[in-house]
Parts: sequence; structure tokens; C-alpha cells
Amino acid sequence: MDFKNFTSRPVNGGIQYINFFPNGYGVSVVRHDFSHTDDNTWELAVLKGIADKWDLCYNTPITNDVLGNLSDDEVNETCTAIANL
Repeated sequence: MDFKNFTSRPVNGGIQYINFFPNGYGVSVVRHDFSHTDDNTWELAVLKGIADKWDLCYNTPITNDVLGNLSDDEVNETCTAIANL
């Protein structure tokens, strides 16, 4: 997964990457002590808003929850799907 366009920050003993798309949706991709991941996977949440003001979004065709244990390829595919909502 290439996170070059994402904002990153340490969180809960791990890392969070956030990115927003022109359609008003975004993603939070995490791997930390409390995430649904193992050492090689990611947890992804859909966001609604902009970088300065956003909320988790649980009512999209992508998911109604967070997605756990995603591979790098699955994160890329899911980000593309969210960007195309």
C-alpha cells in the first residue's frame, strides 16, 4: 500500500493513515494495538467530511462497519471504490 497522499499519525501503539477524496468521502487505514488486524493487514473505516471535520460513515455500499484484516491490495481496491462513490 502506498500512503504517499495520506496524512499519518501515531495512534494506540501503531499508525493511522487518513485520506479524503473529492466526493466528500475518505478513509482511515490503521494498524495498532486495538485494530482488527494482524502484523501484515490493515483495518479500514469509511469517513465522511473533510480533513478538518469528519465522522465515521457506516451507511455506504462499501460497508456498514469497519473492514478488518485487509491486505494491501484489498485496501487499494476499497480506496478506489470509496473514491468512486
